[in-house]
Amino acid sequence: MHTPTAMTSKERIRAAIDHQQPDKLPLDFGSSFITGIHCSVVEQLRNHYGLEKRPVKICEPYQMLGEVEDDLLDAIGADVKPIFPNRTIFGFPNENWKEWKTPWGQTVLVSEHFKTTQDNSGNTYIYPEGDTQAPPSGHMPQTGYFFDTIERLDPDFDEDDLKLEDNLEEFGLMSRSEEAYWTEQAAKVRGSNRAISTHLNGTGLGDIALVPAPFLKNPKGVRGVADWYMLTADEPEFLAELFDRQTEIALQNMEKLNKIAGDVIDVVVVCGTDFGTQASLFCGVPKVREIWLPRYKRINDWIHQNTNWRTFKHSCGAIEPLIETFIDSGFDTLNPVQCSATGMDPLGLKEKYGDRISFWGAGVNTQQTLPFGSPEDVRKEVLNRCETFAPGGGFIFNAIHNVQALTPVENYIAMIDAIKEYNGDK
Repeated sequence: MHTPTAMTSKERIRAAIDHQQPDKLPLDFGSSFITGIHCSVVEQLRNHYGLEKRPVKICEPYQMLGEVEDDLLDAIGADVKPIFPNRTIFGFPNENWKEWKTPWGQTVLVSEHFKTTQDNSGNTYIYPEGDTQAPPSGHMPQTGYFFDTIERLDPDFDEDDLKLEDNLEEFGLMSRSEEAYWTEQAAKVRGSNRAISTHLNGTGLGDIALVPAPFLKNPKGVRGVADWYMLTADEPEFLAELFDRQTEIALQNMEKLNKIAGDVIDVVVVCGTDFGTQASLFCGVPKVREIWLPRYKRINDWIHQNTNWRTFKHSCGAIEPLIETFIDSGFDTLNPVQCSATGMDPLGLKEKYGDRISFWGAGVNTQQTLPFGSPEDVRKEVLNRCETFAPGGGFIFNAIHNVQALTPVENYIAMIDAIKEYNGDK
């Protein structure tokens, strides 16, 4: 099952993505905003492994994901390390850390620009760019563990007079300060034995987490979730032209990124647009092939022609009917591989698509098994997924989306131990 030659983490990830059998199953936790760990669990893990006691840094405040620092990456055996974007989803940089006490009582570190208020019911509100004079763009209920986006609709919006520029205001060419950021971050990871991943800027093409623009103080255009989905049916020409414009800007930014950090990056998260519910698709296959496929293919083709990066597509849900489209679009990997959704049978996915696209995720159900099962339930599911997806390469282990708040640490350890068992390390 395993090759005799030991690999570095970087080599292991590359081999798996390229459908070669790595020396052992590669593992990712914390390398992106869709393969991360809630800060409450990061704290538990640091305590479990006896690591230095210090508040967890919030690398992504929207979902309250904790930074998985190098000592914890070493402890769990992770093969991927991120360069995160220079601004969070709420539009501010992570810098000049300060302590903040969460509603569930955990003390964490947040950016100095992380500005919140509370109402009389204990609900927490966060502000775009840290500007409390602007309307809040995120809301954490008193009993919540992450922020929900607040839709802020433009009072002058006219659905009969759509303007492309209104939905392009957050898309622009990389600034000098952004270039400096990437130069600095690339220098920090250059020479790392771990694979390096990052999120591309502006390639989301309708990612519904970004449409309401929680990073803008007063967004214009189509910013309601329901309104945006209706565009697909009612205004496909507008959407296609908008995506063309976004793609043009993204390609220019990718060219800049490649010049600055192309040699250190291994994997790029191109898109987090969800096309599936638990049981079906948001959008039919013909419409996805008409609107999204040509723009995705243009992005992926540029990457494969100009860089050594591998491309990563995220979509939750029952998306089996779209996997062929994602392959035709040129994506190298698919995440999170929600095996509990309709039509997403692990063995069927591996047999039908496993030699043409790599699966990044699929390792354990984060809605049921990991948070609510027993450690033995977790072990059995993890081993089953490894035995199904890993042979022949094409599999990078991660949970199915982010590890959720208050997941029992013993279940997380059972998952890691099961991976070690599969790899013959235990």
